Amino acid sequence: QVQLVESGGGLVQPGGSLRLSCSASGTIFSRNAMGWYRQAPGKQRELVATITSVGSTNYADSVKGRCTISTDNAKNTVYLQMNSLKPEDTAVYYCNADVNRINPLTGWSRYWGQGTQVTVSS
Repeated sequence: QVQLVESGGGLVQPGGSLRLSCSASGTIFSRNAMGWYRQAPGKQRELVATITSVGSTNYADSVKGRCTISTDNAKNTVYLQMNSLKPEDTAVYYCNADVNRINPLTGWSRYWGQGTQVTVSS
């Protein structure tokens, strides 16, 4: 059974930075695309960034230029470096180990982590 554990969230001031980590255990297919998503209270979960097995990345327009997704395959970990944080970045951030198999209608996936809270406030 695959387990994903996010960490690195917390309370930061606007303009600050955080690095989120997602550590995976269990069997992860090497060709899976990984990603970070976020969900603010009262809003639907939205894509933040994805990275393919060959390192191609995509970012939501709202975080482009402020956010970098990366992986460390030896550690079975995916990271999200977030800079110049804004209050609107406040959300629970979730990682996913196979973004191309997320149900497009319901958002269901076998490979969501438990989430880590990011709060940006002065």
